[in-house]
Amino acid sequence: MSSAFRSDDGDEEERREGDRQPGRGGPTDGNGPGGPTDGTGADRSPSPDHPPRIPTPRASVEDGERPLPTLSAEENPPVPATLVLAHPVLKSLLGAWALAACSAAEAVAVEEHLGECGSCAEEALRLRDAVGLLHPPESLDLDPALRTRVLEGCLDRRPPRIPVPEWAAPYDAETARLDALLQDIGDAEWHAPVRLRWFDGEGPTSRRTTVAGVIAHLLSVDGLVALALGLDDPLADMKAATHAPADRTETYWQTSHFPPTRSVRTPWREQSHDLVRTVSFAGGSDSGSAKLAVSYGDFTLPLHDAMVDRAFECWVHAEDIAEAVDYPYEPPSGRHLNRMIDLAARMLPVAIAARRRPLVGAGTAGRTLRLEIEGLGGGEWLIPLDGPVGSAVGSAGEEVAHIALDGVEFCHLAAGHVPPAEAAAGQLGDREAIRDVLFAAASLSRM
Repeated sequence: MSSAFRSDDGDEEERREGDRQPGRGGPTDGNGPGGPTDGTGADRSPSPDHPPRIPTPRASVEDGERPLPTLSAEENPPVPATLVLAHPVLKSLLGAWALAACSAAEAVAVEEHLGECGSCAEEALRLRDAVGLLHPPESLDLDPALRTRVLEGCLDRRPPRIPVPEWAAPYDAETARLDALLQDIGDAEWHAPVRLRWFDGEGPTSRRTTVAGVIAHLLSVDGLVALALGLDDPLADMKAATHAPADRTETYWQTSHFPPTRSVRTPWREQSHDLVRTVSFAGGSDSGSAKLAVSYGDFTLPLHDAMVDRAFECWVHAEDIAEAVDYPYEPPSGRHLNRMIDLAARMLPVAIAARRRPLVGAGTAGRTLRLEIEGLGGGEWLIPLDGPVGSAVGSAGEEVAHIALDGVEFCHLAAGHVPPAEAAAGQLGDREAIRDVLFAAASLSRM
């Protein structure tokens, strides 16, 4: 027989023995099934010249006398021995089983018992549901205020050698929060559409850009503070015509990479760090640097107010970005929000005077409106309504109206995100005065 059809030696010897028995269809018997003929007279008996058409099956190792191969521990892991435990012991293990704290043998014993004991099975189901309540699903996104809390805890234990001035702390916090948001977004989200909104004095307006375009806008306007501090201007090579924030932004958008890409994050981040570092080394509010003038084109702000203004705009535009990429974003801390509201309240008299002609001569206290801010950053401010341009907030005068607003909502009004007519304000007194203040607050906004 050909070696292609040969089984092991024992099978070959058995086949030869069968061929010598009559009636088995071997070479010596032509009458059995599978004999030398198939009814046509042709010789089909197996021989070296004529092998069988279908090879004989190979015998399994398990059918012979040979020993079975030994499996490794990985291929044949040991089965834990079943523990024989009493019912009270098994019942006491249900809590540990629900928490997946049992050993392998204990888990097998408990699970076998649950198939036989209905009361324990019901108790196990209740415990398993309770374990699910102990581990509610949590968002993978970190709390936006986490960095601030960690830094505050560290600074309480070890104050910085060169502290950040209080008036620069809001800018430091808001740029850090925005940078953390930018760290989490993907490459494609840098091109997500963002609509910048503000109030142009008579009605709402907007400008369409991208997430990268918003950061380019912040970089351009923060450059005004950098110029005042003697730092490099990010638009130095672009020959910006004026100091007006809108003109600087349009110049950057049109001259640099258009549209801007995520590469704009690096110069913005480095510039924000340079600003905080520079004002920190310059000293606090008692130093002359705090009163350094920062030009915005058609008006100027002292440095300590300009830093608060930049913190306010950073927060507002961070909310715009977070909305565009569907990311949760919280308002600033209460003490930082209070500084932003105070700056807006102090700018209101100038905005009111620009909207209408003063009714009372220079030096006259005139009428006032009480602005009450509730919630975060809360407080009260007396707003002069018809005194001379530049009248100080809190000046004595006849109080003719009272407005109560939530702190965050007032900031959204000052940012041009809430129309004055739709501001949910508690209003009491002179309706015309209330309308003037609400529209003046919205006119503080800009791109």
